[in-house]
Amino acid sequence: MTLPDERYRAVKWAESFLSRLAGGQIARVPKAVREEARSILRHYPGTWDLARAAAACPEVFQERMEDLHRFVAAGQQQRAAWDPEVNQPHPRED
Repeated sequence: MTLPDERYRAVKWAESFLSRLAGGQIARVPKAVREEARSILRHYPGTWDLARAAAACPEVFQERMEDLHRFVAAGQQQRAAWDPEVNQPHPRED
C-alpha cells in the first residue's frame, strides 16, 4: 500500500526520469520516445501543482510525513488489508 509521501515522491521521480529521457541524458533512446517524454512533461504536474494537491488532499499527497504519523498510517493500512471489520464497504443510501 502506498503512503501519501511515497506517492508524492513517485510523481517527482517520474518527472525526473521523463526529463532525463527527453533531454538526452539516457543513451540510445529512439527519437520518438524522447519526443513523447517531452510531450508528457508539457502537462506534467510541477512543484506548485503538487504543493496544492498536498494542501488540498494530505491523505493522497504529502511531501513529507512525520515518522510517527507515517508509522501509524502504515499500520492502519496493513490492518485494513487483513481485518474484515475495517475493510467493510460503505452501505449504500438509496
